[in-house]
Amino acid sequence: MSILPYALSICMIAITISMFLCLVRLIMGPSIVDRLLALDTLFLNAICLIVVLGIYWASTSLFEGALLVAMLGFVSTTALARYFTSGHVID
Repeated sequence: MSILPYALSICMIAITISMFLCLVRLIMGPSIVDRLLALDTLFLNAICLIVVLGIYWASTSLFEGALLVAMLGFVSTTALARYFTSGHVID
């Protein structure tokens, strides 16, 4: 009997709670910087959840999806940070 499914279930619950709290901060953030950080953390939690689900379901295709979410998260966070600091994304 393996403890891995139980540990992965606990991880999924913890990541889901963390995603919910990030969503609350994204909606109710007092400043735009708080909302941007909540969005970046939400992307990070989504990547973690996809990886944990990939391990739980023993599927290698989910890791490629996690890589795509990571690239999308990096580009969107960078573009939004640049827009909020300078007012435009492309010079």
